[in-house]
Amino acid sequence: MNRLLVLGTAIAALIVQPAMAQTPQKLLNASYDVSRELFVAENEAFVKQHPGVTIDQSHAGTSKQARSIVEGLEADVVTFNQSTDIDFLAKNGFVSKDWTKAFPNNASPFYSFPSFLVRAGNPKKITGWADLARDDVHAVFPNPKTSGNARYTYLAAYAWANEEYKGDKQKIEAYITKIFNNVPVFDTGGRAATTTFVERGQGDVLITFEAETRGIEKQYGKDKVEGVIPSVSLLAEFPVAVVDKVAKKHGTEELAKSYLAFLYTEEGQRIAAEFGHRVHNDKVVGEFKGQFPAVRLIKVDDVFGDWSKIQSEHFASGGTLDRLYGSR
Repeated sequence: MNRLLVLGTAIAALIVQPAMAQTPQKLLNASYDVSRELFVAENEAFVKQHPGVTIDQSHAGTSKQARSIVEGLEADVVTFNQSTDIDFLAKNGFVSKDWTKAFPNNASPFYSFPSFLVRAGNPKKITGWADLARDDVHAVFPNPKTSGNARYTYLAAYAWANEEYKGDKQKIEAYITKIFNNVPVFDTGGRAATTTFVERGQGDVLITFEAETRGIEKQYGKDKVEGVIPSVSLLAEFPVAVVDKVAKKHGTEELAKSYLAFLYTEEGQRIAAEFGHRVHNDKVVGEFKGQFPAVRLIKVDDVFGDWSKIQSEHFASGGTLDRLYGSR
Protein backbone atom coordinates (compact mmCIF):
# COMPACT_ATOMS: atom_id res chain seq x y z
CA MET A 1 0.00 0.00 0.00
CA ASN A 2 2.79 2.43 0.90
CA ARG A 3 4.55 1.63 -2.36
CA LEU A 4 1.36 2.34 -4.29
CA LEU A 5 0.94 5.64 -2.41
CA VAL A 6 4.52 6.68 -3.21
CA LEU A 7 4.10 5.68 -6.84
CA GLY A 8 0.84 7.60 -7.07
CA THR A 9 2.47 10.71 -5.57
CA ALA A 10 5.37 10.50 -8.03
CA ILE A 11 3.00 10.18 -10.99
CA ALA A 12 0.99 13.16 -9.74
CA ALA A 13 4.19 15.20 -9.48
CA LEU A 14 5.11 14.30 -13.05
CA ILE A 15 1.69 15.43 -14.19
CA VAL A 16 1.83 18.72 -12.28
CA GLN A 17 5.42 19.65 -13.18
CA PRO A 18 4.87 19.94 -16.95
CA ALA A 19 1.78 22.04 -16.32
CA MET A 20 3.77 24.36 -14.07
CA ALA A 21 6.61 24.48 -16.57
CA GLN A 22 4.15 25.62 -19.23
CA THR A 23 2.94 28.58 -17.17
CA PRO A 24 4.07 31.75 -19.01
CA GLN A 25 6.77 33.45 -16.98
CA LYS A 26 8.45 35.74 -19.50
CA LEU A 27 7.53 38.95 -21.31
CA LEU A 28 9.22 41.11 -23.92
CA ASN A 29 8.48 44.82 -23.64
CA ALA A 30 9.25 46.82 -26.80
CA SER A 31 9.72 50.43 -25.73
CA TYR A 32 10.95 53.79 -26.94
CA ASP A 33 14.59 54.69 -27.19
CA VAL A 34 15.18 56.68 -24.00
CA SER A 35 13.18 54.55 -21.55
CA ARG A 36 15.90 52.07 -20.58
CA GLU A 37 16.55 53.20 -17.02
CA LEU A 38 12.87 53.72 -16.26
CA PHE A 39 11.93 50.17 -17.17
CA VAL A 40 14.91 48.62 -15.42
CA ALA A 41 13.39 50.03 -12.22
CA GLU A 42 9.76 49.25 -13.12
CA ASN A 43 10.67 45.68 -14.07
CA GLU A 44 12.59 45.04 -10.85
CA ALA A 45 9.62 46.21 -8.79
CA PHE A 46 7.16 44.11 -10.79
CA VAL A 47 9.31 40.97 -10.58
CA LYS A 48 9.53 41.33 -6.79
CA GLN A 49 5.76 40.97 -6.73
CA HIS A 50 5.84 38.12 -9.27
CA PRO A 51 8.76 35.82 -8.38
CA GLY A 52 10.01 33.73 -11.29
CA VAL A 53 8.85 36.20 -13.93
CA THR A 54 11.40 37.63 -16.39
CA ILE A 55 10.89 40.89 -18.27
CA ASP A 56 13.11 41.44 -21.30
CA GLN A 57 13.42 44.84 -22.98
CA SER A 58 13.85 46.09 -26.54
CA HIS A 59 14.55 49.77 -27.18
CA ALA A 60 14.50 51.84 -30.37
CA GLY A 61 12.48 54.61 -32.02
CA THR A 62 8.83 53.63 -31.70
CA SER A 63 8.13 53.64 -35.43
CA LYS A 64 11.04 51.26 -35.90
CA GLN A 65 9.76 49.10 -33.04
CA ALA A 66 6.28 48.92 -34.53
CA ARG A 67 7.64 47.86 -37.91
CA SER A 68 9.90 45.28 -36.25
CA ILE A 69 6.91 43.71 -34.49
CA VAL A 70 5.00 43.43 -37.75
CA GLU A 71 8.12 41.90 -39.30
CA GLY A 72 8.62 39.36 -36.53
CA LEU A 73 9.79 40.87 -33.22
CA GLU A 74 7.70 38.91 -30.71
CA ALA A 75 6.98 41.60 -28.12
CA ASP A 76 4.19 40.80 -25.67
CA VAL A 77 3.65 44.44 -24.72
CA VAL A 78 4.58 47.85 -26.05
CA THR A 79 5.27 50.98 -24.00
CA PHE A 80 5.55 53.67 -26.65
CA ASN A 81 5.71 57.47 -26.74
CA GLN A 82 3.23 57.98 -29.55
CA SER A 83 -0.19 56.49 -30.20
CA THR A 84 0.15 56.44 -33.97
CA ASP A 85 2.68 53.61 -33.75
CA ILE A 86 0.25 51.51 -31.69
CA ASP A 87 -2.47 52.37 -34.21
CA PHE A 88 -0.12 50.98 -36.87
CA LEU A 89 0.03 47.71 -34.93
CA ALA A 90 -3.75 47.72 -34.60
CA LYS A 91 -4.20 48.19 -38.36
CA ASN A 92 -1.93 45.21 -38.93
CA GLY A 93 -3.88 42.99 -36.53
CA PHE A 94 -1.36 42.87 -33.68
CA VAL A 95 -3.21 45.09 -31.18
CA SER A 96 -6.90 45.46 -30.41
CA LYS A 97 -8.52 48.34 -32.29
CA ASP A 98 -9.98 49.69 -29.02
CA TRP A 99 -6.63 49.51 -27.21
CA THR A 100 -7.01 53.03 -25.75
CA LYS A 101 -9.87 51.74 -23.57
CA ALA A 102 -7.89 48.89 -22.04
CA PHE A 103 -6.22 51.09 -19.40
CA PRO A 104 -6.93 54.51 -17.80
CA ASN A 105 -6.04 57.89 -19.32
CA ASN A 106 -6.31 56.61 -22.89
CA ALA A 107 -3.87 53.85 -21.96
CA SER A 108 -1.16 56.36 -21.00
CA PRO A 109 0.16 55.79 -17.45
CA PHE A 110 2.38 58.90 -17.42
CA TYR A 111 3.29 61.89 -19.57
CA SER A 112 5.99 64.44 -20.35
CA PHE A 113 6.76 67.13 -22.94
CA PRO A 114 9.64 68.36 -25.12
CA SER A 115 12.14 70.26 -23.00
CA PHE A 116 15.70 71.59 -23.35
CA LEU A 117 19.12 70.57 -22.12
CA VAL A 118 21.95 73.09 -22.55
CA ARG A 119 25.64 73.33 -21.72
CA ALA A 120 26.54 74.23 -18.13
CA GLY A 121 25.96 77.90 -17.44
CA ASN A 122 23.69 78.14 -20.50
CA PRO A 123 26.29 80.11 -22.54
CA LYS A 124 23.84 80.78 -25.41
CA LYS A 125 21.14 82.00 -23.00
CA ILE A 126 18.52 79.65 -24.43
CA THR A 127 15.19 80.02 -22.65
CA GLY A 128 12.46 79.12 -25.13
CA TRP A 129 11.39 78.06 -28.59
CA ALA A 130 12.21 81.40 -30.22
CA ASP A 131 15.92 80.87 -29.50
CA LEU A 132 16.06 77.73 -31.63
CA ALA A 133 15.82 79.80 -34.82
CA ARG A 134 18.80 82.00 -33.96
CA ASP A 135 21.80 81.79 -36.30
CA ASP A 136 24.14 80.96 -33.41
CA VAL A 137 22.02 78.15 -31.95
CA HIS A 138 22.30 74.56 -33.18
CA ALA A 139 19.68 72.18 -31.81
CA VAL A 140 20.12 68.43 -31.51
CA PHE A 141 17.19 66.02 -31.83
CA PRO A 142 16.63 62.79 -33.78
CA ASN A 143 14.94 62.27 -37.12
CA PRO A 144 11.14 62.72 -36.92
CA LYS A 145 10.79 60.02 -39.57
CA THR A 146 12.12 57.37 -37.18
CA SER A 147 11.62 58.84 -33.70
CA GLY A 148 8.39 59.60 -31.84
CA ASN A 149 10.49 61.76 -29.53
CA ALA A 150 11.49 63.95 -32.49
CA ARG A 151 7.96 64.12 -33.85
CA TYR A 152 6.89 65.68 -30.58
CA THR A 153 9.77 68.16 -30.88
CA TYR A 154 8.68 69.11 -34.40
CA LEU A 155 5.04 69.47 -33.36
CA ALA A 156 5.90 71.44 -30.20
CA ALA A 157 7.97 73.91 -32.21
CA TYR A 158 5.19 74.15 -34.79
CA ALA A 159 2.52 74.69 -32.12
CA TRP A 160 4.59 77.45 -30.49
CA ALA A 161 5.12 79.14 -33.85
CA ASN A 162 1.42 78.83 -34.65
CA GLU A 163 0.65 80.91 -31.56
CA GLU A 164 3.59 83.29 -31.99
CA TYR A 165 2.82 84.05 -35.64
CA LYS A 166 -0.97 83.90 -35.24
CA GLY A 167 -1.39 81.11 -37.76
CA ASP A 168 0.70 82.73 -40.51
CA LYS A 169 1.74 79.56 -42.34
CA GLN A 170 4.59 81.20 -44.23
CA LYS A 171 6.21 82.47 -41.04
CA ILE A 172 5.62 79.18 -39.23
CA GLU A 173 7.27 77.16 -41.97
CA ALA A 174 10.18 79.58 -42.24
CA TYR A 175 10.77 79.13 -38.51
CA ILE A 176 10.65 75.32 -38.74
CA THR A 177 12.99 75.32 -41.74
CA LYS A 178 15.48 77.50 -39.86
CA ILE A 179 15.55 75.06 -36.91
CA PHE A 180 16.08 72.04 -39.14
CA ASN A 181 18.80 73.72 -41.14
CA ASN A 182 20.70 74.29 -37.88
CA VAL A 183 20.62 70.65 -36.74
CA PRO A 184 24.18 69.24 -37.06
CA VAL A 185 23.13 65.58 -37.41
CA PHE A 186 19.89 63.61 -37.36
CA ASP A 187 20.20 60.41 -35.34
CA THR A 188 17.57 57.69 -35.61
CA GLY A 189 16.56 57.76 -31.94
CA GLY A 190 16.58 59.85 -28.78
CA ARG A 191 19.40 58.04 -27.00
CA ALA A 192 21.73 58.44 -29.98
CA ALA A 193 20.89 62.16 -30.05
CA THR A 194 21.80 62.37 -26.36
CA THR A 195 25.18 60.78 -27.14
CA THR A 196 25.72 63.26 -29.96
CA PHE A 197 25.04 66.20 -27.66
CA VAL A 198 26.61 65.10 -24.38
CA GLU A 199 29.50 62.84 -25.35
CA ARG A 200 30.39 64.13 -28.81
CA GLY A 201 29.85 67.74 -27.85
CA GLN A 202 27.81 68.70 -30.90
CA GLY A 203 25.13 71.37 -30.77
CA ASP A 204 24.07 73.98 -28.24
CA VAL A 205 20.79 72.50 -27.02
CA LEU A 206 19.35 69.00 -26.89
CA ILE A 207 15.58 68.78 -27.26
CA THR A 208 14.02 65.71 -25.70
CA PHE A 209 11.40 64.78 -23.14
CA GLU A 210 11.65 66.49 -19.77
CA ALA A 211 12.07 63.08 -18.16
CA GLU A 212 15.16 62.45 -20.27
CA THR A 213 16.70 65.87 -19.57
CA ARG A 214 16.35 65.22 -15.84
CA GLY A 215 18.04 61.85 -16.16
CA ILE A 216 20.93 63.22 -18.22
CA GLU A 217 21.46 66.11 -15.82
CA LYS A 218 21.57 63.67 -12.91
CA GLN A 219 23.94 61.30 -14.72
CA TYR A 220 26.46 63.82 -16.02
CA GLY A 221 26.13 66.57 -13.42
CA LYS A 222 25.22 70.24 -13.57
CA ASP A 223 28.85 71.12 -14.16
CA LYS A 224 28.38 69.73 -17.69
CA VAL A 225 24.71 70.20 -18.59
CA GLU A 226 21.60 71.80 -17.19
CA GLY A 227 17.91 71.61 -17.96
CA VAL A 228 15.85 74.50 -19.25
CA ILE A 229 12.08 74.11 -19.15
CA PRO A 230 10.22 76.29 -21.67
CA SER A 231 7.16 78.12 -20.41
CA VAL A 232 4.99 76.36 -22.99
CA SER A 233 5.33 72.98 -24.64
CA LEU A 234 3.33 70.11 -26.10
CA LEU A 235 1.73 67.35 -24.03
CA ALA A 236 3.43 64.03 -24.81
CA GLU A 237 1.57 60.97 -23.59
CA PHE A 238 3.17 57.54 -23.31
CA PRO A 239 0.64 54.92 -24.45
CA VAL A 240 0.87 51.22 -23.62
CA ALA A 241 -0.78 48.13 -25.06
CA VAL A 242 -0.77 44.36 -24.99
CA VAL A 243 0.36 42.96 -28.34
CA ASP A 244 -2.58 40.58 -28.44
CA LYS A 245 -1.42 38.52 -31.42
CA VAL A 246 1.92 37.74 -29.80
CA ALA A 247 0.66 37.42 -26.22
CA LYS A 248 -1.99 34.95 -27.34
CA LYS A 249 0.67 32.90 -29.15
CA HIS A 250 2.88 32.92 -26.02
CA GLY A 251 0.02 32.40 -23.59
CA THR A 252 1.04 35.57 -21.75
CA GLU A 253 -2.14 37.65 -22.02
CA GLU A 254 -2.89 37.81 -18.29
CA LEU A 255 0.72 38.39 -17.32
CA ALA A 256 1.00 41.14 -19.93
CA LYS A 257 -2.14 42.87 -18.61
CA SER A 258 -0.85 42.64 -15.03
CA TYR A 259 2.48 44.13 -16.07
CA LEU A 260 0.94 47.15 -17.75
CA ALA A 261 -1.57 47.59 -14.91
CA PHE A 262 1.37 47.77 -12.50
CA LEU A 263 2.49 51.00 -14.18
CA TYR A 264 -0.71 52.60 -12.83
CA THR A 265 -0.24 51.46 -9.25
CA GLU A 266 1.10 53.81 -6.61
CA GLU A 267 4.46 52.05 -6.69
CA GLY A 268 4.65 52.09 -10.47
CA GLN A 269 3.68 55.78 -10.58
CA ARG A 270 6.24 56.68 -7.91
CA ILE A 271 9.00 54.99 -9.91
CA ALA A 272 7.96 56.90 -13.02
CA ALA A 273 8.02 60.19 -11.09
CA GLU A 274 11.45 59.39 -9.69
CA PHE A 275 12.65 59.09 -13.29
CA GLY A 276 11.26 62.48 -14.23
CA HIS A 277 7.86 61.57 -15.64
CA ARG A 278 4.70 63.38 -14.67
CA VAL A 279 2.04 61.00 -13.39
CA HIS A 280 -1.69 60.81 -12.65
CA ASN A 281 -1.83 59.26 -9.18
CA ASP A 282 -2.89 62.09 -6.84
CA LYS A 283 -0.81 60.90 -3.89
CA VAL A 284 2.35 60.61 -5.96
CA VAL A 285 1.68 63.95 -7.66
CA GLY A 286 1.53 65.54 -4.21
CA GLU A 287 4.79 63.91 -3.13
CA PHE A 288 6.68 65.27 -6.15
CA LYS A 289 4.88 68.59 -6.54
CA GLY A 290 7.93 70.69 -5.68
CA GLN A 291 10.09 68.96 -8.28
CA PHE A 292 7.93 69.69 -11.30
CA PRO A 293 7.48 73.37 -12.19
CA ALA A 294 4.29 74.51 -13.88
CA VAL A 295 4.27 74.40 -17.68
CA ARG A 296 1.46 75.32 -20.03
CA LEU A 297 0.96 72.21 -22.13
CA ILE A 298 -0.74 72.42 -25.50
CA LYS A 299 -2.73 69.35 -26.52
CA VAL A 300 -1.89 67.79 -29.86
CA ASP A 301 -5.55 67.48 -30.89
CA ASP A 302 -6.24 71.16 -30.23
CA VAL A 303 -3.72 72.27 -32.85
CA PHE A 304 -3.28 69.42 -35.32
CA GLY A 305 -6.26 67.11 -35.05
CA ASP A 306 -5.85 63.37 -34.49
CA TRP A 307 -2.64 61.46 -35.13
CA SER A 308 -3.82 59.97 -38.41
CA LYS A 309 -4.27 63.48 -39.75
CA ILE A 310 -0.88 64.53 -38.38
CA GLN A 311 0.78 61.55 -40.01
CA SER A 312 -0.70 62.22 -43.43
CA GLU A 313 -0.19 65.99 -43.36
CA HIS A 314 3.20 66.27 -41.70
CA PHE A 315 5.17 63.02 -41.65
CA ALA A 316 4.01 60.95 -44.62
CA SER A 317 6.03 60.92 -47.82
CA GLY A 318 5.47 64.28 -49.51
CA GLY A 319 4.05 65.84 -46.33
CA THR A 320 5.03 69.13 -44.70
CA LEU A 321 8.25 67.77 -43.21
CA ASP A 322 9.43 66.45 -46.59
CA ARG A 323 8.44 69.66 -48.31
CA LEU A 324 10.31 71.85 -45.82
CA TYR A 325 13.38 69.73 -45.35
CA GLY A 326 13.23 66.79 -47.74
CA SER A 327 15.94 64.16 -47.34
CA ARG A 328 18.72 66.55 -46.41
